[in-house]
Amino acid sequence: MASKGEPQSESDVLRSKRDATRYQILAEIAEHQPAVNQQEIADAVDITAQAVSEYLRELVEQDYVEKHGRGRYEITKSGVDWLISQTEALQSVVDHVAEDVIERVEVDTAIATASIEEGQSVSLHMQDGVLRATPGKTGTTTAVAVTDAEADQDVGVTEFDGMLDYELGTVTVVSIPSVQNGGSRVIDPADITQRAAEHDLLAVAGNEALATAFSAGLEPDVRFGTAQAVAEATAKGLSVLSLAVESKVAIQTDTLRKQNVTYEVVDPTAIR
Repeated sequence: MASKGEPQSESDVLRSKRDATRYQILAEIAEHQPAVNQQEIADAVDITAQAVSEYLRELVEQDYVEKHGRGRYEITKSGVDWLISQTEALQSVVDHVAEDVIERVEVDTAIATASIEEGQSVSLHMQDGVLRATPGKTGTTTAVAVTDAEADQDVGVTEFDGMLDYELGTVTVVSIPSVQNGGSRVIDPADITQRAAEHDLLAVAGNEALATAFSAGLEPDVRFGTAQAVAEATAKGLSVLSLAVESKVAIQTDTLRKQNVTYEVVDPTAIR
């Protein structure tokens, strides 16, 4: 059992206001050491400078903080270990709330395929990148409607049961030369037209990419915020052809890689 004045273990930061304040003070010291202004800590933690002084005295006594003269404090290894243990405990609680609690009361939005009444059970499925709700429990994923809706209207759904059964989309990134290297003029429009026909969406990044789409007689679905939009589209099960000027290809692939999106990069340069 921890003695009075000693920070406790596990998730006591959530149960003890005093330990919660210790946690904040230690975090402030770790961030700003070794020159630590007690008034700045007081402002950050929302307590008086006198209270900060008292907390610091106790933390020094418990070997969580070392004092190196006036206004100079450093967190010790013991202090770091306690801070880490409390952070891990807090993260565990946050994960539980996010995954087990909020998920149960979360309301998502779907498009109704037919008339739906509030409180009615519905089946969910992904179609053309859109979450759709159908009256009844015929699907592998079900929910309960929290609003009324007619066909093609938005409907709120909650109390999800099951997993949506659909495949994530993939991306084909086409590297378009810069205008100095020929731009759209060195790309075969027929090749782009064929590739676009094999994908659900067409995205462009850069004017050379836009010109390439125009030369193929195509109107892009996405022109701005392409990297993130493409990644989001794949999460909805859509395949994307992304035309990107060569200087923007790395931005595209970095975003896709970070979000675990399957992609390929192709060089369509052709002699015309």
